[in-house]
Amino acid sequence: MKEVSFSTWGTWTQAGTPVNLKTLPVQFSPDLEVKAFMGWDGVFVCDADVDMVDMVRAYAERMKLESCGQCFPCRMGSEEVHSVLERICEGSGRESDLARLEFLLHQIKDTAKCDIGQTAPRPILDALKNYRESFLKAVQEKKPLARGEYVFKVTAPCTNACPSHLDIPNYVEKIRFGRWDECLEVVRRDCPMPGTIGRVCVRPCEYNCRRGLVDEPIAIRALKRYAADEELHRGVLPPLPDVQQKEPKVAVIGAGPAGLSCAYYLGMNGYRSTIFEAMDEPGGMAAVGIPDYRLPRDVLRREASIVERLGCEIRYGVNVGQDITIEQIMKEGHAAVFVGVGAPESSKMRCEGEDAGYQCFMTGIELLRQVAQGTRPLAGSKITVIGGGNVAMDCVRTALRIGFEDVNLIYRRTEAEMPADPVEIEEAKEEGVKFHYLVQPVKILADKGRVSGIECVRMELGEPDKSGRRRPVTVEGSNFVIETEAVVPAIGQTCVVDCVLPDESDISDWKTMNVDEKTFQSSKSEIFGGGDCVTGPATLIAALNAGKKAARYIMQSLEGGACSVTNQERIEEMISKLGVFDWKEPKPFSAQTHKLKPETLEPEVRIKSFDEVESGPSPAEALKEANRCLRCYRIAMVAV
Repeated sequence: MKEVSFSTWGTWTQAGTPVNLKTLPVQFSPDLEVKAFMGWDGVFVCDADVDMVDMVRAYAERMKLESCGQCFPCRMGSEEVHSVLERICEGSGRESDLARLEFLLHQIKDTAKCDIGQTAPRPILDALKNYRESFLKAVQEKKPLARGEYVFKVTAPCTNACPSHLDIPNYVEKIRFGRWDECLEVVRRDCPMPGTIGRVCVRPCEYNCRRGLVDEPIAIRALKRYAADEELHRGVLPPLPDVQQKEPKVAVIGAGPAGLSCAYYLGMNGYRSTIFEAMDEPGGMAAVGIPDYRLPRDVLRREASIVERLGCEIRYGVNVGQDITIEQIMKEGHAAVFVGVGAPESSKMRCEGEDAGYQCFMTGIELLRQVAQGTRPLAGSKITVIGGGNVAMDCVRTALRIGFEDVNLIYRRTEAEMPADPVEIEEAKEEGVKFHYLVQPVKILADKGRVSGIECVRMELGEPDKSGRRRPVTVEGSNFVIETEAVVPAIGQTCVVDCVLPDESDISDWKTMNVDEKTFQSSKSEIFGGGDCVTGPATLIAALNAGKKAARYIMQSLEGGACSVTNQERIEEMISKLGVFDWKEPKPFSAQTHKLKPETLEPEVRIKSFDEVESGPSPAEALKEANRCLRCYRIAMVAV
């Protein structure tokens, strides 16, 4: 990497800590260098030859385009700011224009209600101050300036936190205007399953919502669900794009979130696909691993049917690797294959007795799968589940619903370190689950081949491990026994992609699929992969994003023979390094509104069935919640 000299103005921070701009990439792409970056928190320059005057003009043009127009000073002021800068760059500027620009920019910044108006003027004011001589020279010489090349990205703290970068402020605003249909149109650009995600997403966006600095974050997930439910309740089908059918076809292995997403975006662009699914219904682990009380399967089935409307054929009951091989799939006329088989197997506890075949010992994934298929696979009245993630929460809450009366969960850390959704933890407590912290199993006990208890040991927390959580350390001599009639470990999931791929070189030491981290292409140019089978167990929204991106590169491969990273992805990576959400920033203002809390069934009612626990917002509730959004858009621009 070449040596550069940075000139910097602004206060770039990431989680309240100043960013070392010298760690940012100087090479934007193989053939483009970064000359300067201009954004909501200031400007940095790494090439002294950059034309700051033209760069400011380009940034002001984007500010004008992004102004929503609801604040008069921002709407009219951004128009005039851009007009004045255009005049200067065309060689017709006046010295008085600089004072006029500063006046307008301050007016916009001080009066705007949303963050386009509040943040976009700042880097322009920085440039006017620190590059004053360049602006005066442009005005005095009255020569047209050459136009530079720029890459733009509009983001927001919530958008940047979302693995699929949904345009959250946009779709929330559509709800504020009463346009749930337009909201779904925005959502489906980056997330093809709004009804599913609107129920079970882990909500990284809400943890990066600036409204949370004021009072409480926006209920972003619930608003997405509201729009999807409106479409469902009204019996409306989303419109199909008017695109010409293209050849050849693409094969998709797995009808889970990653596979359905890949097929959806292929279909939106005219490419037909065939999904090969081992189960007899769509959704993958989302269908059999997430109980109906959280995600009714009718929702999943409907969203899969939309993918089918786009020209996708789903072949159920076909296990790739056993019933058919990838080579045979290719010979059927599929020019490319996307592998999205997920992580459907359970991790080992490394606990004595777990492989002994005892009755009433069953992994959490298998428990959820069998219950989803309509059976009660375990007998007894007392059950103990091991783990602290969402699968463990699903297991204990499911155990109550299939008749267990004494339901226990043991976890080797404290509640503060549990990775499960706090809402799931709280609802499990409400339902009567007993939590036992700082406890680790060491041996499964049995009587006549049937589980009778667990020998455990007490733990205490030591130094943080790689996950950032404090490492549990055994307390010597603290062994004790928990009597129980069933044991269910739910401590993690593993991949089975090695059963699908023909070449072992495409399998990592962790039994995941080796692909290019940006293009999702494997060593075989026609085979792509994404989702849990590549990253290991992750979130549902991350799997949807992987399918979306893989579809993009599959189409590139089919149309041009080579996969290349887009400029939009490159600037997204730069923005992620800079950081967008600053949790230490001063509160924008004082307020006392409260986040929407969806209604839920009473605990004593909900544990008697698998009826959906949480209801969606009403139109009035959705409108009120959408009005809490601060519309925290940020404009980023790279001069290349």
